[in-house]
Amino acid sequence: MRRGRLIVGGLGVLLVVAAFAWACTGLHAFGHGTTRYGEMVARATVPQRAATNAVAAVTFDFRGVDTLGEEFILFIAVIGVSILLRSLRSETSEEETHIAAAGPRGSEFSRWLAAGLVGPVAVLAAYIVAHGALTPGGGFQGGAILMAAVAAIFVGGEYVVLLTIRTSATWLDIADALGAAGLVVLGFGGLIAAGTFFQNFIDKRTSGLLTGGIIPLANIAVGLEVAGALLTVVAELLDQRLLSTRT
Repeated sequence: MRRGRLIVGGLGVLLVVAAFAWACTGLHAFGHGTTRYGEMVARATVPQRAATNAVAAVTFDFRGVDTLGEEFILFIAVIGVSILLRSLRSETSEEETHIAAAGPRGSEFSRWLAAGLVGPVAVLAAYIVAHGALTPGGGFQGGAILMAAVAAIFVGGEYVVLLTIRTSATWLDIADALGAAGLVVLGFGGLIAAGTFFQNFIDKRTSGLLTGGIIPLANIAVGLEVAGALLTVVAELLDQRLLSTRT
């Protein structure tokens, strides 16, 4: 029976890979695929939104409602993971959790390497979020990198930090919720100020980090939500790992 499932699963994977490979044969060559929508965005991004990153202008301005939906997909997924794993965690006593957290540790080199990477990776994340309207990057990418800065401590073996974060998990939940709510507030700000949901209602200026109107603020909100959401999931999964080593 197990061999049959492996055969069926392998055939399914091969079919999916073959379908993707076949689909890629119909793509335009890099730099040569143009559409009417793409040409419109390329012409409007700089003069209308004072942004040089057309992707960010589309994501957080022209099609901001789509991004709001994507952000809430992540938000709801994290809620589901948290409800499931925290219900399992409640079955283990706090004393057992402390013992498990104090158990496995990485090598001295891995701990020092992880600690040394936190600062530079966090600065890189802040740079990518702050320059989202000007250069490739933005809230999604910067939020994932910011999460990695903290997760590096866990990977380095500092599990006691994970226990501290878990006992104050409310802060992770608040960061996740504030990021999601921040994007909603920007959407309603456009509705109140300009009569259109997600209208870019803030002065777009012409130079500096604050160009693009609502785009920099949307990048910050999304970065906060993504970092909080991913860090919540990582903390919950690693916490389950600690509990499994105890049992």
